[in-house]
Amino acid sequence: MRVTSIVIFALFLCHGLAPTLASADDKPALDKGLVGHWPLVKNAIDISGNGLDGRVNGVTWNDPAADHNAQGASFDGQKSYLEIPANTNSALGSKDFSVAAWVWTDASTDDVPGDILSQYDPASRRGFHVALKTNTGVTLNQANFRQLQFGIDNNKSSGWRDAGKPGKESLLSFGLITHRGRLFAGTCEPGEGQSGRVAMYSHGTTWIDCGSPSPSNAITAMASFGGELYVGTGKYRVAGSALSESPNQHLGGQIFRYAGGTNWVECGTLKLPGQPDRIEAVSGLVTFQGRQYAGSLYKPAGFFLRSETGDWNQIDVPDGKRVEAMAVYNGHLYASSYDNGHVYRFDGKTWSDLGEVGKPGENTQTYSFAVYHGRLYVGTWPSGRVYRFEDANDWTDIGRLGEELEVMGMLVHNGRLVAGTLPLAEIYQYNGGTEWQRITQLDTTPDVKYRRAWTMAEYQGQLFCSTLPNGRVSSCEIGKLTTWDEEFPTGWHHVAAVKTGGKLNLFVDGELKSSSTEFDAADYNLTTEQPLKIGVGPNDHFRGRLRHVRLYNRALSTAEAKALASAE
Repeated sequence: MRVTSIVIFALFLCHGLAPTLASADDKPALDKGLVGHWPLVKNAIDISGNGLDGRVNGVTWNDPAADHNAQGASFDGQKSYLEIPANTNSALGSKDFSVAAWVWTDASTDDVPGDILSQYDPASRRGFHVALKTNTGVTLNQANFRQLQFGIDNNKSSGWRDAGKPGKESLLSFGLITHRGRLFAGTCEPGEGQSGRVAMYSHGTTWIDCGSPSPSNAITAMASFGGELYVGTGKYRVAGSALSESPNQHLGGQIFRYAGGTNWVECGTLKLPGQPDRIEAVSGLVTFQGRQYAGSLYKPAGFFLRSETGDWNQIDVPDGKRVEAMAVYNGHLYASSYDNGHVYRFDGKTWSDLGEVGKPGENTQTYSFAVYHGRLYVGTWPSGRVYRFEDANDWTDIGRLGEELEVMGMLVHNGRLVAGTLPLAEIYQYNGGTEWQRITQLDTTPDVKYRRAWTMAEYQGQLFCSTLPNGRVSSCEIGKLTTWDEEFPTGWHHVAAVKTGGKLNLFVDGELKSSSTEFDAADYNLTTEQPLKIGVGPNDHFRGRLRHVRLYNRALSTAEAKALASAE
């Protein structure tokens, strides 16, 4: 028997399949400080001995004897989650703690991935969350795609700082996107002999030039697809921002892929049937159902799908209207419009009109989208209000942002819904009901009619926002957040989020992937009366599978994170 075992083990080694060998002491060590352990096999029972059993809401239990990829509890991304009532055992205070879970996601791109585990009170802005984050419809950009986050807050904020100017002569950064661990900006540079460029953020106020894909004056849209960075080009009509028109009349309407350095590869032209030239400018570049889509910023309306051969083909537009910002949510693609203040929904084949946003005639344009606590929100012009989607022709007004006229860049950052505006380029955060709190003004350029807080992205635990007309980017910290700014891989992977002293660490498959900036742990008392929730949080319901979710009242070591990633 001993000889047979040695032979089998040698065969495993030869094929790189050596099984994990754990000592008898491993399990007791990994149980130390365990507050709750939910294997999620057929039920939500806590096996830690602390009795923190979960209440089940629409979760599907998979056969534990099934194929490895089918194991775990399935969460539908729309309604399912588990709730563990608040308990003295789960009161975190300002102590160290850790969260660990096996996480399974597929390559689906018809919904945002959502929150894995959270205990967060939006009223007091206190608590924590671990989430997979995708931000689509942030004006014309897919700002973040499948990026892992671990955040805590106790109503703290750093204030905003200058993060520099991505282009020497930039009027604004139309696009911001976090891709392969770096933040990129796509600029509008409208002067004679200038063109839109892409820049990569370095540090402080420094940006690295990544070249100009085309002679048009702007990079108008940005998105990740298949692990690559794509941008759309445009001839931005600067007069639309009440400034002198650009002398650069080169059309945009092209898609390019980044090839490193200052190199770009052309990936197609967007052209409408019967039109002599390509479109002026690309809008709403996005990934949906595993395919790339884009719109036309200016009339005539256009909506395009990239074919498997790489060509961009015009497909139907809703009621002949333009589609601008495009957001992925609950199995559909949602589009704003600059033509009539409506929002439209696309299922991959046909469009549905979801009705006019606001009172009749109140809004002529809809702008960016955000998904907050599992609901879809949209900003508007000229009422300067944000609305929550309830159903077709049913939008709830959640308030006006000060005296502003237009709500532009908008996303959820570390639990808070944040938005930028026109004409003063102000930043607001949502306080619930119809209340918005003004935080700051980012652009104070004198003697101009319009200042815009244009678009946003999350990077290295911070929120970044671009502004017009000063062409700069600003950033801030809200609470403390660490982000793994790479695309989270599909299939089963182990995640461990660890608060240790004054730092947050994120481990994936036992490897440290990101850490927060340091902080005073005493500033972050995280105890709240809110329940602990698995599969939902301040962003959205989780879409995927989870198993062996653990909560500890101590910091896991690197060795322990590795051990958990090699178990089960």
